[in-house]
Amino acid sequence: MGAAIAANGLSKRYRIGELQSSYGTLRESLTRVARQIARGPHRPHHEEIWALRDVSFEVPEGQVLGVIGRNGAGKSTLLKVLTRITTPTAGRAEIRGRVGSLLEVGTGFHPELTGRENVFLNGSVLGMKRKEIARKLDEIVEFAGVQRFIDTPVKRYSSGMYVRLAFAVAAHLEPEILLVDEVLAVGDAEFQRRCLGRMQEFGQSGRTVLFVSHNMQAISRLCERTMLLGDGQIERDGRSADVVAYYLQSGQGGGSFREWTEDDPAWSDGTVELRWARVVQDGRTSETADVRRPIGFELAFDVLDDTYAVFPKIKVHSNEGEIVFNAMDTDPRWHEATPGSYLSTAWIPANLLNEGLFTVDPAVTSLGSGKLRPHAGERQAVSFHVYDPGEGDSARGNFTGHLRGTVRPLLDWTTEER
Repeated sequence: MGAAIAANGLSKRYRIGELQSSYGTLRESLTRVARQIARGPHRPHHEEIWALRDVSFEVPEGQVLGVIGRNGAGKSTLLKVLTRITTPTAGRAEIRGRVGSLLEVGTGFHPELTGRENVFLNGSVLGMKRKEIARKLDEIVEFAGVQRFIDTPVKRYSSGMYVRLAFAVAAHLEPEILLVDEVLAVGDAEFQRRCLGRMQEFGQSGRTVLFVSHNMQAISRLCERTMLLGDGQIERDGRSADVVAYYLQSGQGGGSFREWTEDDPAWSDGTVELRWARVVQDGRTSETADVRRPIGFELAFDVLDDTYAVFPKIKVHSNEGEIVFNAMDTDPRWHEATPGSYLSTAWIPANLLNEGLFTVDPAVTSLGSGKLRPHAGERQAVSFHVYDPGEGDSARGNFTGHLRGTVRPLLDWTTEER
Protein backbone atom coordinates (compact mmCIF):
# COMPACT_ATOMS: atom_id res chain seq x y z
CA MET A 1 0.00 0.00 0.00
CA GLY A 2 1.52 3.31 -1.10
CA ALA A 3 1.16 6.82 0.24
CA ALA A 4 -1.88 8.76 -0.95
CA ILE A 5 -0.43 12.00 0.47
CA ALA A 6 3.28 12.67 1.00
CA ALA A 7 4.53 16.01 2.33
CA ASN A 8 8.22 16.79 2.70
CA GLY A 9 9.46 19.93 4.45
CA LEU A 10 6.35 22.00 3.72
CA SER A 11 6.75 25.62 4.83
CA LYS A 12 4.58 28.64 4.18
CA ARG A 13 5.63 32.19 5.00
CA TYR A 14 3.32 35.18 4.87
CA ARG A 15 4.52 38.77 4.79
CA ILE A 16 2.04 41.14 6.39
CA GLY A 17 1.05 43.86 3.91
CA GLU A 18 2.39 42.06 0.83
CA LEU A 19 0.51 40.28 -1.95
CA GLN A 20 1.05 36.56 -1.63
CA SER A 21 2.14 34.22 -4.38
CA SER A 22 -0.63 32.00 -5.73
CA TYR A 23 -1.47 29.96 -8.79
CA GLY A 24 -2.54 33.02 -10.81
CA THR A 25 -2.81 33.96 -14.48
CA LEU A 26 0.07 35.19 -16.63
CA ARG A 27 -1.44 38.69 -16.52
CA GLU A 28 -1.49 38.63 -12.69
CA SER A 29 2.14 37.48 -12.58
CA LEU A 30 3.28 40.22 -14.97
CA THR A 31 1.36 42.84 -12.98
CA ARG A 32 3.01 41.66 -9.75
CA VAL A 33 6.50 41.86 -11.31
CA ALA A 34 5.76 45.36 -12.67
CA ARG A 35 4.74 46.55 -9.20
CA GLN A 36 7.95 45.18 -7.70
CA ILE A 37 10.03 47.00 -10.34
CA ALA A 38 8.11 50.23 -9.72
CA ARG A 39 8.84 50.06 -6.00
CA GLY A 40 12.55 50.06 -6.74
CA PRO A 41 15.40 48.34 -4.86
CA HIS A 42 14.50 49.77 -1.45
CA ARG A 43 11.51 47.84 -0.14
CA PRO A 44 9.77 48.55 3.15
CA HIS A 45 10.13 46.13 6.03
CA HIS A 46 7.38 43.51 6.26
CA GLU A 47 6.52 41.41 9.27
CA GLU A 48 6.93 37.70 8.52
CA ILE A 49 4.68 34.95 9.83
CA TRP A 50 5.39 31.25 9.27
CA ALA A 51 2.02 29.51 9.00
CA LEU A 52 3.81 26.21 8.31
CA ARG A 53 7.41 25.33 9.12
CA ASP A 54 9.11 22.14 7.89
CA VAL A 55 6.02 19.89 8.00
CA SER A 56 6.65 16.33 6.79
CA PHE A 57 4.25 13.38 6.92
CA GLU A 58 2.69 10.60 4.86
CA VAL A 59 -0.88 9.33 4.71
CA PRO A 60 -1.19 5.74 3.43
CA GLU A 61 -3.99 4.87 1.06
CA GLY A 62 -7.22 4.17 2.94
CA GLN A 63 -6.23 5.93 6.16
CA VAL A 64 -8.41 8.53 7.92
CA LEU A 65 -6.08 11.19 9.35
CA GLY A 66 -7.34 13.84 11.76
CA VAL A 67 -5.61 17.22 12.05
CA ILE A 68 -6.17 19.25 15.22
CA GLY A 69 -4.68 22.32 16.85
CA ARG A 70 -5.62 25.72 18.19
CA ASN A 71 -6.67 28.61 15.95
CA GLY A 72 -3.66 29.82 13.98
CA ALA A 73 -1.80 26.51 14.27
CA GLY A 74 -1.60 26.12 10.48
CA LYS A 75 -4.35 23.55 9.85
CA SER A 76 -6.24 25.43 7.12
CA THR A 77 -3.00 26.58 5.50
CA LEU A 78 -1.87 22.97 5.24
CA LEU A 79 -5.06 22.02 3.40
CA LYS A 80 -4.78 25.03 1.08
CA VAL A 81 -1.25 23.98 0.17
CA LEU A 82 -2.33 20.38 -0.44
CA THR A 83 -5.19 21.52 -2.70
CA ARG A 84 -2.93 24.00 -4.57
CA ILE A 85 -4.94 27.02 -3.50
CA THR A 86 -1.70 28.53 -2.27
CA THR A 87 1.92 27.71 -3.05
CA PRO A 88 4.40 26.60 -0.37
CA THR A 89 7.38 28.81 0.38
CA ALA A 90 9.53 25.68 0.67
CA GLY A 91 9.10 21.93 0.45
CA ARG A 92 6.79 19.83 -1.68
CA ALA A 93 3.71 17.65 -1.42
CA GLU A 94 2.50 14.82 -3.62
CA ILE A 95 -1.11 13.65 -3.80
CA ARG A 96 -1.82 10.44 -5.69
CA GLY A 97 -5.48 10.17 -6.63
CA ARG A 98 -8.55 12.23 -7.47
CA VAL A 99 -9.15 14.82 -4.74
CA GLY A 100 -12.41 16.16 -3.38
CA SER A 101 -12.14 19.04 -0.93
CA LEU A 102 -14.38 21.10 1.28
CA LEU A 103 -12.24 23.80 2.86
CA GLU A 104 -14.85 26.45 3.58
CA VAL A 105 -18.49 27.14 2.84
CA GLY A 106 -19.16 26.74 -0.87
CA THR A 107 -15.56 26.22 -1.99
CA GLY A 108 -15.55 25.91 -5.77
CA PHE A 109 -19.15 27.09 -6.26
CA HIS A 110 -20.03 29.84 -8.72
CA PRO A 111 -22.60 32.15 -7.07
CA GLU A 112 -24.46 32.90 -10.33
CA LEU A 113 -25.00 29.23 -11.18
CA THR A 114 -27.81 27.14 -9.76
CA GLY A 115 -27.28 24.31 -7.30
CA ARG A 116 -27.75 21.77 -10.09
CA GLU A 117 -25.24 23.52 -12.35
CA ASN A 118 -22.70 23.72 -9.54
CA VAL A 119 -23.02 19.99 -8.88
CA PHE A 120 -22.13 19.27 -12.51
CA LEU A 121 -19.37 21.90 -12.46
CA ASN A 122 -17.75 20.41 -9.35
CA GLY A 123 -18.03 16.90 -10.74
CA SER A 124 -16.33 17.98 -13.95
CA VAL A 125 -13.50 19.57 -11.98
CA LEU A 126 -13.04 16.22 -10.20
CA GLY A 127 -12.71 14.56 -13.60
CA MET A 128 -16.06 12.77 -13.63
CA LYS A 129 -18.17 12.15 -16.70
CA ARG A 130 -21.59 13.76 -17.01
CA LYS A 131 -23.34 10.36 -16.79
CA GLU A 132 -21.59 9.61 -13.49
CA ILE A 133 -22.69 12.95 -12.03
CA ALA A 134 -26.28 12.53 -13.26
CA ARG A 135 -26.46 9.09 -11.65
CA LYS A 136 -25.49 10.59 -8.25
CA LEU A 137 -27.52 13.80 -8.54
CA ASP A 138 -30.70 12.64 -6.77
CA GLU A 139 -28.69 11.19 -3.88
CA ILE A 140 -26.70 14.42 -3.52
CA VAL A 141 -29.78 16.63 -3.53
CA GLU A 142 -31.60 14.43 -1.01
CA PHE A 143 -28.60 14.37 1.34
CA ALA A 144 -28.24 18.16 1.15
CA GLY A 145 -31.98 18.71 1.68
CA VAL A 146 -32.19 21.41 -1.02
CA GLN A 147 -34.72 19.76 -3.35
CA ARG A 148 -36.88 22.91 -3.58
CA PHE A 149 -33.91 25.16 -4.35
CA ILE A 150 -31.74 22.99 -6.60
CA ASP A 151 -32.53 25.23 -9.61
CA THR A 152 -32.00 28.47 -7.67
CA PRO A 153 -28.67 30.39 -7.99
CA VAL A 154 -26.57 29.47 -4.97
CA LYS A 155 -25.90 33.15 -4.19
CA ARG A 156 -29.42 33.12 -2.72
CA TYR A 157 -28.70 30.12 -0.48
CA SER A 158 -28.28 30.49 3.27
CA SER A 159 -24.87 29.51 4.68
CA GLY A 160 -26.41 26.26 5.95
CA MET A 161 -27.84 25.34 2.53
CA TYR A 162 -24.53 26.29 0.90
CA VAL A 163 -22.43 24.00 3.09
CA ARG A 164 -24.92 21.13 2.95
CA LEU A 165 -24.79 21.06 -0.83
CA ALA A 166 -21.02 21.58 -0.90
CA PHE A 167 -20.44 18.68 1.48
CA ALA A 168 -22.89 16.46 -0.40
CA VAL A 169 -21.01 17.08 -3.65
CA ALA A 170 -17.59 16.45 -2.07
CA ALA A 171 -18.72 13.25 -0.34
CA HIS A 172 -20.89 11.66 -3.05
CA LEU A 173 -18.84 12.17 -6.21
CA GLU A 174 -16.45 9.49 -4.95
CA PRO A 175 -13.02 11.13 -4.97
CA GLU A 176 -10.16 8.84 -3.95
CA ILE A 177 -8.98 11.44 -1.40
CA LEU A 178 -11.29 13.69 0.64
CA LEU A 179 -9.98 16.82 2.37
CA VAL A 180 -12.42 18.36 4.85
CA ASP A 181 -11.90 21.50 6.95
CA GLU A 182 -14.32 21.99 9.87
CA VAL A 183 -17.45 21.21 7.88
CA LEU A 184 -19.26 20.42 11.13
CA ALA A 185 -19.06 24.05 12.27
CA VAL A 186 -22.04 24.88 10.06
CA GLY A 187 -25.36 23.07 9.97
CA ASP A 188 -27.87 21.70 12.43
CA ALA A 189 -27.45 18.63 14.61
CA GLU A 190 -29.14 16.31 12.11
CA PHE A 191 -26.88 17.45 9.28
CA GLN A 192 -23.79 17.03 11.45
CA ARG A 193 -24.88 13.49 12.30
CA ARG A 194 -25.28 12.66 8.61
CA CYS A 195 -21.88 14.21 7.82
CA LEU A 196 -20.18 12.06 10.44
CA GLY A 197 -21.95 8.97 9.18
CA ARG A 198 -20.97 9.71 5.58
CA MET A 199 -17.32 10.29 6.47
CA GLN A 200 -17.31 7.07 8.48
CA GLU A 201 -18.65 5.19 5.45
CA PHE A 202 -16.08 6.94 3.27
CA GLY A 203 -13.19 5.84 5.49
CA GLN A 204 -14.48 2.28 5.79
CA SER A 205 -14.64 2.01 1.99
CA GLY A 206 -10.84 2.21 1.79
CA ARG A 207 -10.56 5.80 0.62
CA THR A 208 -8.21 8.36 2.15
CA VAL A 209 -9.56 11.18 4.34
CA LEU A 210 -7.79 14.17 5.87
CA PHE A 211 -10.19 15.70 8.40
CA VAL A 212 -9.53 19.02 10.16
CA SER A 213 -11.83 19.70 13.11
CA HIS A 214 -12.19 21.16 16.61
CA ASN A 215 -14.70 18.42 17.43
CA MET A 216 -12.57 16.07 19.52
CA GLN A 217 -15.31 13.43 19.81
CA ALA A 218 -15.59 13.26 16.02
CA ILE A 219 -11.81 13.10 15.63
CA SER A 220 -11.48 10.28 18.18
CA ARG A 221 -14.29 8.28 16.61
CA LEU A 222 -13.59 8.76 12.89
CA CYS A 223 -9.80 8.93 12.72
CA GLU A 224 -7.44 6.08 13.47
CA ARG A 225 -4.52 8.54 13.48
CA THR A 226 -4.33 12.22 14.42
CA MET A 227 -1.70 14.90 13.88
CA LEU A 228 -1.47 17.88 16.26
CA LEU A 229 -0.20 21.16 14.78
CA GLY A 230 1.15 24.03 16.86
CA ASP A 231 2.76 27.23 15.54
CA GLY A 232 2.97 25.69 12.09
CA GLN A 233 4.82 22.56 13.21
CA ILE A 234 3.84 18.98 14.05
CA GLU A 235 3.75 18.67 17.83
CA ARG A 236 2.49 15.10 18.00
CA ASP A 237 1.46 12.38 15.56
CA GLY A 238 -0.04 9.04 16.57
CA ARG A 239 -3.12 7.16 17.75
CA SER A 240 -6.08 9.53 17.82
CA ALA A 241 -7.14 8.88 21.42
CA ASP A 242 -3.60 9.57 22.69
CA VAL A 243 -3.05 12.74 20.64
CA VAL A 244 -6.48 14.15 21.55
CA ALA A 245 -5.84 13.45 25.24
CA TYR A 246 -2.43 15.16 25.05
CA TYR A 247 -3.98 18.18 23.31
CA LEU A 248 -6.82 18.55 25.81
CA GLN A 249 -4.60 17.97 28.84
CA SER A 250 -1.96 20.44 27.64
CA GLY A 251 -4.68 23.10 27.48
CA GLN A 252 -6.02 22.10 30.88
CA GLY A 253 -2.56 21.90 32.47
CA GLY A 254 -2.63 18.41 34.01
CA GLY A 255 -1.82 14.81 33.15
CA SER A 256 -2.94 11.41 34.34
CA PHE A 257 -0.25 11.13 37.04
CA ARG A 258 0.62 13.58 39.82
CA GLU A 259 3.18 13.20 42.60
CA TRP A 260 3.57 15.59 45.52
CA THR A 261 6.93 16.27 47.18
CA GLU A 262 8.22 18.27 50.13
CA ASP A 263 9.05 21.12 47.77
CA ASP A 264 5.65 20.90 46.05
CA PRO A 265 3.12 19.47 48.50
CA ALA A 266 -0.65 19.27 48.20
CA TRP A 267 -2.68 21.34 50.63
CA SER A 268 -2.86 19.73 54.10
CA ASP A 269 -3.88 20.72 57.63
CA GLY A 270 -1.24 18.38 59.04
CA THR A 271 -3.57 15.43 59.63
CA VAL A 272 -2.99 13.79 56.21
CA GLU A 273 -0.44 14.19 53.42
CA LEU A 274 -1.10 13.23 49.80
CA ARG A 275 1.72 11.34 48.04
CA TRP A 276 0.56 10.66 44.51
CA ALA A 277 -2.51 10.11 42.34
CA ARG A 278 -3.04 8.52 38.95
CA VAL A 279 -5.66 7.29 36.48
CA VAL A 280 -5.39 3.61 35.56
CA GLN A 281 -6.98 1.27 33.05
CA ASP A 282 -5.91 -2.30 32.35
CA GLY A 283 -3.29 -2.10 35.09
CA ARG A 284 -1.33 0.89 33.82
CA THR A 285 -1.33 4.67 34.02
CA SER A 286 -3.52 5.91 31.20
CA GLU A 287 -4.19 9.36 29.76
CA THR A 288 -6.90 7.85 27.56
CA ALA A 289 -9.67 5.57 28.77
CA ASP A 290 -11.86 3.27 26.69
CA VAL A 291 -15.47 4.04 27.63
CA ARG A 292 -16.30 0.31 27.56
CA ARG A 293 -13.97 -0.65 30.44
CA PRO A 294 -13.75 0.43 34.11
CA ILE A 295 -11.56 3.43 34.91
CA GLY A 296 -9.59 3.43 38.15
CA PHE A 297 -8.40 6.40 40.21
CA GLU A 298 -5.58 5.62 42.67
CA LEU A 299 -4.72 7.89 45.59
CA ALA A 300 -1.73 7.29 47.87
CA PHE A 301 -1.66 9.18 51.17
CA ASP A 302 -0.24 9.09 54.70
CA VAL A 303 -2.42 9.46 57.80
CA LEU A 304 -0.32 11.28 60.40
CA ASP A 305 -2.87 11.85 63.17
CA ASP A 306 -5.74 9.64 64.37
CA THR A 307 -7.77 12.49 65.86
CA TYR A 308 -10.26 12.29 62.99
CA ALA A 309 -11.84 9.30 61.25
CA VAL A 310 -10.62 10.26 57.78
CA PHE A 311 -11.56 8.69 54.43
CA PRO A 312 -10.68 9.31 50.73
CA LYS A 313 -12.97 11.26 48.41
CA ILE A 314 -12.94 12.38 44.77
CA LYS A 315 -14.80 15.04 42.79
CA VAL A 316 -14.94 14.61 39.00
CA HIS A 317 -15.41 17.59 36.67
CA SER A 318 -16.28 17.73 32.97
CA ASN A 319 -14.22 19.80 30.54
CA GLU A 320 -16.88 22.54 30.82
CA GLY A 321 -16.21 22.78 34.57
CA GLU A 322 -19.44 21.09 35.64
CA ILE A 323 -19.35 18.71 38.60
CA VAL A 324 -20.11 15.25 37.23
CA PHE A 325 -20.20 13.53 40.62
CA ASN A 326 -18.72 13.34 44.10
CA ALA A 327 -17.76 9.94 45.51
CA MET A 328 -16.35 8.87 48.88
CA ASP A 329 -15.30 5.59 50.42
CA THR A 330 -18.03 4.72 52.94
CA ASP A 331 -16.43 1.47 54.15
CA PRO A 332 -16.67 1.09 57.97
CA ARG A 333 -12.90 0.50 58.16
CA TRP A 334 -12.42 4.27 58.00
CA HIS A 335 -14.36 4.76 61.27
CA GLU A 336 -11.09 4.15 63.11
CA ALA A 337 -8.32 5.08 60.68
CA THR A 338 -4.91 4.52 62.27
CA PRO A 339 -1.75 6.39 61.28
CA GLY A 340 0.03 4.81 58.30
CA SER A 341 0.36 4.75 54.53
CA TYR A 342 -2.66 3.93 52.38
CA LEU A 343 -3.43 3.34 48.70
CA SER A 344 -7.12 3.69 47.79
CA THR A 345 -8.61 3.03 44.35
CA ALA A 346 -12.00 4.30 43.20
CA TRP A 347 -13.48 2.47 40.21
CA ILE A 348 -15.68 4.29 37.71
CA PRO A 349 -17.92 1.71 36.00
CA ALA A 350 -17.62 0.98 32.29
CA ASN A 351 -20.06 2.80 30.01
CA LEU A 352 -20.85 5.50 32.56
CA LEU A 353 -18.99 8.65 31.48
CA ASN A 354 -19.52 10.25 28.10
CA GLU A 355 -16.67 10.98 25.71
CA GLY A 356 -14.44 13.95 26.56
CA LEU A 357 -11.92 15.28 29.06
CA PHE A 358 -12.46 14.89 32.80
CA THR A 359 -10.48 16.20 35.77
CA VAL A 360 -10.35 14.81 39.30
CA ASP A 361 -10.06 16.63 42.64
CA PRO A 362 -8.73 14.12 45.21
CA ALA A 363 -9.10 14.73 48.94
CA VAL A 364 -8.99 13.03 52.32
CA THR A 365 -11.79 14.24 54.57
CA SER A 366 -13.75 13.45 57.71
CA LEU A 367 -17.29 14.10 58.92
CA GLY A 368 -18.09 16.72 61.53
CA SER A 369 -21.58 17.84 62.52
CA GLY A 370 -22.93 16.23 59.36
CA LYS A 371 -20.55 18.17 57.09
CA LEU A 372 -17.41 17.20 55.23
CA ARG A 373 -14.20 18.46 56.83
CA PRO A 374 -11.23 18.42 54.37
CA HIS A 375 -7.77 17.54 55.73
CA ALA A 376 -5.78 17.31 52.47
CA GLY A 377 -6.53 17.74 48.79
CA GLU A 378 -5.86 19.46 45.50
CA ARG A 379 -8.06 20.77 42.71
CA GLN A 380 -7.65 19.36 39.19
CA ALA A 381 -4.83 17.09 40.28
CA VAL A 382 -5.14 14.73 37.32
CA SER A 383 -7.13 14.47 34.10
CA PHE A 384 -8.03 11.80 31.58
CA HIS A 385 -9.75 11.59 28.21
CA VAL A 386 -12.60 9.14 27.63
CA TYR A 387 -13.05 7.92 24.07
CA ASP A 388 -15.36 5.52 22.26
CA PRO A 389 -13.76 3.29 19.59
CA GLY A 390 -17.11 3.29 17.78
CA GLU A 391 -17.36 -0.47 17.36
CA GLY A 392 -21.06 -0.58 18.24
CA ASP A 393 -20.73 -2.34 21.62
CA SER A 394 -20.95 0.72 23.87
CA ALA A 395 -23.94 2.81 24.95
CA ARG A 396 -23.63 4.56 21.59
CA GLY A 397 -24.54 1.43 19.64
CA ASN A 398 -24.32 2.18 15.92
CA PHE A 399 -25.33 5.83 16.36
CA THR A 400 -22.64 8.06 14.85
CA GLY A 401 -23.65 11.41 16.36
CA HIS A 402 -22.87 12.97 19.72
CA LEU A 403 -24.97 11.87 22.69
CA ARG A 404 -25.40 14.88 24.94
CA GLY A 405 -24.69 14.83 28.65
CA THR A 406 -21.72 14.19 30.92
CA VAL A 407 -22.78 10.60 31.57
CA ARG A 408 -23.83 8.02 29.00
CA PRO A 409 -24.73 4.79 30.83
CA LEU A 410 -25.36 1.49 29.10
CA LEU A 411 -28.60 0.49 30.81
CA ASP A 412 -30.32 -2.89 30.98
CA TRP A 413 -33.53 -2.88 28.95
CA THR A 414 -36.47 -5.26 29.07
CA THR A 415 -39.06 -5.42 26.33
CA GLU A 416 -42.24 -7.46 26.01
CA GLU A 417 -44.58 -7.82 23.07
CA ARG A 418 -48.16 -6.88 23.83
